[in-house]
Amino acid sequence: MNWKGNKQALPTKPCSTCGKPMSWRKAWAKNWAEVKHCSERCRRAAQAGRP
Repeated sequence: MNWKGNKQALPTKPCSTCGKPMSWRKAWAKNWAEVKHCSERCRRAAQAGRP
């Protein structure tokens, strides 16, 4: 069995654009505090809404 841990124990926070909960990812380890969007699509949608 190749089980690496309990993913429910990872920190989560809501996406600032769509509100969906996003789980911590290893790629975000260095800048988790600055992560605001769950996907590239949400990031682009947020930028499009700015003047």
